[in-house]
Amino acid sequence: MANPFVHIELETKDLEKAKKFYQGMFDWKLEEIPGMDYTIINVGEGTGGGMMVKPDPAMPDMWLPYILVADVAAATKKAQALGAKICKEVTEVPDMGWFSVITDPNGAAFGLWQAKEAC
Repeated sequence: MANPFVHIELETKDLEKAKKFYQGMFDWKLEEIPGMDYTIINVGEGTGGGMMVKPDPAMPDMWLPYILVADVAAATKKAQALGAKICKEVTEVPDMGWFSVITDPNGAAFGLWQAKEAC
């Protein structure tokens, strides 16, 4: 598959409550990222993700899938040309890659992810 789902992120109002629930529900390993308010979800096999306090309190709690692309800037522009709304412009995650968040023409949100190439 050329563009797989590679990361799924929970944006929630109560991060501690969410961590307690998901650790109790599944055998997920959670890892805090030092210096960030972000928790990595390691599911073992399959696509993992992360958890964070939602950036906009008015938004509902939600899961946001990220899709792998070769060029996040070009894919973001293509999505916009096809009628998507850009919610978060291309943003770098230091030492990891770049992402953007869009909503498709029907309002479904998802992220685009470009991983930093290993040296």
